[in-house]
Amino acid sequence: MTNDDNYYVRCGVAENPNTPVDRLVQLSTDKDSGVRRYVARNPNIPVDRLVQLSTDGDSDVRRYVAENPNTSVDVLVKLSTDEDSGVRRGVAQNPNTPVDGLVQLSTDGDSNVRRGVAQNHNTPVDVLVKLSTDEDWEVRCGVARNPNTPVDGLVKLSTDKNSDVREYVAQNANTPMDALVTLSRDSNWIVREFARALIH
Repeated sequence: MTNDDNYYVRCGVAENPNTPVDRLVQLSTDKDSGVRRYVARNPNIPVDRLVQLSTDGDSDVRRYVAENPNTSVDVLVKLSTDEDSGVRRGVAQNPNTPVDGLVQLSTDGDSNVRRGVAQNHNTPVDVLVKLSTDEDWEVRCGVARNPNTPVDGLVKLSTDKNSDVREYVAQNANTPMDALVTLSRDSNWIVREFARALIH
């Protein structure tokens, strides 16, 4: 089926976690980038093929390599400077990205990349604190959701002008009780409900 003329059949084989490794290797050089994308996402693709796909001409293929939990640190470091912001976002979200890479990406010009760093559980506390004042509200949401955000950062974000940020603070198990009490009286009913749920 890896040689099937039907593009969708090859995609189906490429994304199937039960596809034998030798078939995935064969599909990693498929002429259609869509097939290679599914290969790059497959958890069973060998590491050496991820290295090969990390230089693919299709940015979505490289993005899926960047997101793959089996991608090596060396490849992630290389992809952290990719010209495509979607690839860099994939690196920012990957749990295997080294701390220095996350620090570097925390100042990326693309807010989606910074949001990926804000959500990453390996992001250092000082970087999370810095990102808690980011101009982009979605980045601040990422910090508010992160279980490693320090208490003082959560307290500060509990008064954020954006209700979505406050909503995530109200859902964070580390938010202190006094902040939750304040959020339970928030002007936004969703924020109030989440805060009350954590209080009780």
